[in-house]
Amino acid sequence: MQLKKLIPAKFRKNEVVIPVVRLSGVISTGGSAFKQNLSLASTAQVLAKAFAFKDAPVVAISVNSPGGSPVQSRLIYSRIRELAEEKDKKVLIFVEDVAASGGYMIALAGDEIIADETSIVGSIGVVAAGFGFDKAIEKLGIERRVYTAGKNKVGLDAFQPEKKADIDHVKKLQLDIHDIFINMVKERRGDRLVENKDTFTGMFWTGRPAKELGLIDGFGHMSTVLKERYGEKTKLKLVQPKRGFFGRTVPGVSISSEMTSAIASEFAGGILSAVEERSLWQRFGL
Repeated sequence: MQLKKLIPAKFRKNEVVIPVVRLSGVISTGGSAFKQNLSLASTAQVLAKAFAFKDAPVVAISVNSPGGSPVQSRLIYSRIRELAEEKDKKVLIFVEDVAASGGYMIALAGDEIIADETSIVGSIGVVAAGFGFDKAIEKLGIERRVYTAGKNKVGLDAFQPEKKADIDHVKKLQLDIHDIFINMVKERRGDRLVENKDTFTGMFWTGRPAKELGLIDGFGHMSTVLKERYGEKTKLKLVQPKRGFFGRTVPGVSISSEMTSAIASEFAGGILSAVEERSLWQRFGL
C-alpha cells in the first residue's frame, strides 16, 4: 500500500484523479481578517491549480452560495470558462445547499449542473438593499452637512430622504444587469431551458422543479457521480488555497504588530458584514 503511493497517479492502473474546488460563501470583494468571501481574487489561484491537473478528464466544482456581487460572480464564471477552454477540460458543477442569484451565475460555468433534490436553485434577478437614517438623526438633533460639485454626487445618501430620480436610476441599472444575467442563462442552458412566467423573476426552487425548468441537469452527490462515470478507483483531490493566520487566504503575508491593530479595527465592521451575510443565507431558509 505504501509503495503504491510512491507511484505517480498516471501510472496507476485505472486510477483517475479529479481535482475538486469548493466555492462557498457570499460573493463580494469584502472580507475580514477572520473570513474571506468569494471573489475573483480569492478564487483565481485555486482555479488555476485545479485546471493544471494535466491528466484529469474533468474539474469538479462544488458551489454553495446565496449570491452577492454580480461583478465578482461574472468574473468567477468567466475565469472558469476561460480555463476550461484553454485546458480543454469539462466542468461539472455540484450544488450543495444553495446556488442562487450570483451563486447560480457561477454555476452556469458548468457543462453540467448537478444538485441534491433539496438544494435551492435559481433566484435569477438583481437586488439592492440599504438603510435610511434621516429620521433617526433628526430625532437625535444631528444636522447633516454635505458639500458637492455635481448635483448627483450624493445620490441615495442614507442620511437624506430618498429621491425618486435616484431610485429610478438604480432601477435602470438593475434592469441592465438583470438582462445580462438572463442572456447568460439562455446562452448556457440552451435547449435545456424551459421558460415559464416565473423563471426570470427572482423566484427560486428546490432541485426537482429546477430540473423541470432546465436550470440543472440531474441529481447526485459528487463522489458517487464521479465514481459512476470514471470508475470505482476514481480519487477526488481537494484543491485549496494557501491559508494565513486566522484561516484567511493571504499568500506571502505574515501577521506583524502593525497588523494586530488593523485586525482589531476590522472586528466591528466584521460584525455588520456578518449580519448582512446572515440575511442573505436566511432568505433561502439556511
